[in-house]
This record gives sequence, C-alpha cells and structure tokens, in this order.
Amino acid sequence: GGSSGIGAAAALELARCGARVILATRNARRGEAAASRIRRETGNNEVQFMHLDLASLRSVRAFASTFLRQEPHLHLLINNAGVSAGGTTEDGFSLPFQVNHLGHFLLTQLLLERLRSCAPSRVVIVASSAHCAGRLRPESLGRPPPGLFSAFQDYCDSKLANVLHARELATREQGTQVTCYAVHPGFVNTSLFRHAPQWLKPLLLPLAWLLFLDASEGAQVVLDCATQDGLEPLSGRYFTHCGPRLPWLAGRDDRLARALWEGSERLVGL
Repeated sequence: GGSSGIGAAAALELARCGARVILATRNARRGEAAASRIRRETGNNEVQFMHLDLASLRSVRAFASTFLRQEPHLHLLINNAGVSAGGTTEDGFSLPFQVNHLGHFLLTQLLLERLRSCAPSRVVIVASSAHCAGRLRPESLGRPPPGLFSAFQDYCDSKLANVLHARELATREQGTQVTCYAVHPGFVNTSLFRHAPQWLKPLLLPLAWLLFLDASEGAQVVLDCATQDGLEPLSGRYFTHCGPRLPWLAGRDDRLARALWEGSERLVGL
C-alpha cells in the first residue's frame, strides 16, 4: 500500500533515511510512478515497486515467493493497504476483510521466517479507531455482515482484526526479537474516502479537507513505531499520535485474538 496516502508518505521518509524500500502495490502504473517520484525526491535509488494485490491470495503468495527469492533482508514490514468498499474477492471473502486483514495476515506469515532471520525486526499494522465498532464472529469470518450498513461494519470488523492480529503476533513472537505494533494514524484525508457512498461524499469530503490530517501527518505514528528506539517492551500494543493507548475492550480480548488467528490460518490455507 505504498503508492499513495499514508503508505507513500511513510515510504518517502524511510527512503530519505537511506532505507531500501519495496513498494508493494496493486496498480503497477501508480506503483512505478510512486517509486520513481520517491527516488527523484530523495536521491535514493534503492526504492522499487513490486506487484501485490491483497484481494488475491494467489497474488500474495506470488509476491512473497518473488520477494524471498530477490531480497535477502527484511527488517520492517508495514501492513498499510486498506479499502472500505463492499464486494467479494476472487477467493470468496468480503473485500474489506480480505484486503485489510486476511491478505496482510497471509503476507506476514509467509515473510515471518525472513523477519526472524533479520531480527531485530518489526511489523507495523495500520489499524483505526474504527475498531471500536468491530464485532468479530469466529464462526463467520470472511463473510460480509448482514444489515443496511454492511460495508461499514465490515470495515470496522477488519480494523478490529488488525488490532487483534498485532496483539496475538506479539504473543507468539516473544523471544524472537520480532515485535509488532498496531497504529491508529488519525483521521487522514486519503483516497480511502473514494469508496464512501455517493450520498455521503458531499458531507464527508469538505470535512476531510478542513479537519483531517494530511498523509504526511498521518504517517508520523507509523514511522514512530517503525523506527523509534526502545519500543520492544510495548510489542502488541495499540498506538495513536499520543503514544500507546488501550484499545477498546474487544481489542484486548486474548481469547478472541487466538480465535481470529486460528480462523485466519484456516481461511488462507496455512
């Protein structure tokens, strides 16, 4: 998710620091353009595009295979891509839940050994305060929730999954020097709002321009969790611009986190 918005802003700053950065994005034209722009602005030629479509588990596996073959090092994985639109993927899962959670879950698992071998390393998962309205049902993971506001509920469910994914990954990676953080970047004016219902856009878009953060401001908490020294004891925690914060009650449910992990493994075929 590095071709626009928070992901592109984070990639730009990491490149400025001299990092080798892989932009894993769905749209090849936009991905190549973003990589070229970042190379030009930073003078860092170690910025590359690789195709990844999180709405296709086949694409996730192909990306991981190519990455592991070509890239010997992985110190930081930022799971940033997100959608809010309804729909169903080629794998038969709801679009927001697969793109926002299942695709990232599979990608993280496929790259985990490389993260371990390059430790200390970090995984940063871009979540949202929208997890407060999430309602995960382990028996129906991956299926759109019922109701008039199904797409919105699906988005909130996926954001709760992000928070719980970070929590459970941190638990399972204790002692490996792989740490993980879920972040709420704030209310950021990004292309995520292109999926808002047509009737809502005349109300939402002016508010976004007037009150919301820009992408570089939203990326700051992501970059803090990616690069700040001394965060290792806080692995698994939920961060905002004010630092570590308690997530809403469901985001602290260890039993639900384990059920989500086991259900996600089953759904992606691990």
